Amino acid sequence: MESLTEILKRLHDGKIEFSLIGGFASRHYGVTLVTEDVDVCARFTPENLRRLESAFKDLHPRHRLTANKLPFELTDELCQLLKNVYLKTDLGVLDCLSQVAGIGDFEAVLQNSELTEFPFGHCYVLKIEALIKAKQAVGRPHDLEAVRQLQVIKEKNEQQNKLI
Repeated sequence: MESLTEILKRLHDGKIEFSLIGGFASRHYGVTLVTEDVDVCARFTPENLRRLESAFKDLHPRHRLTANKLPFELTDELCQLLKNVYLKTDLGVLDCLSQVAGIGDFEAVLQNSELTEFPFGHCYVLKIEALIKAKQAVGRPHDLEAVRQLQVIKEKNEQQNKLI
């Protein structure tokens, strides 16, 4: 979990525009499932992609879904074509998406996110309601288990807020 937090810190320190989504966001809300990667929705502009490249350059990033695991090296043309980036780094796996199932593009994700305090600073995290919607849209067994737990957590939070 420590290396995943370091990946998140690098995104923050690199001034990458992103929102935390996926399993690590679920863990943030209290889901007990283990995750082995960091999933974010990012703004896919050439400037933001170049900041991403710079933030992880020393961690030997490689495109993890290519047959020969090519290094993550951007060109102007590639910056225009990319929709998602799936990286394996020395710290672990980082998946950057330009849109989220059930939510939409980066702007829609950002509207459904909240600024959250972490030990290293503030980052956007997909709100619990939107995270439930996104995980339902993907529908894999572990996503549906996360949905079940997120709904229980959401209900408990709502009940506690009614008591206040």
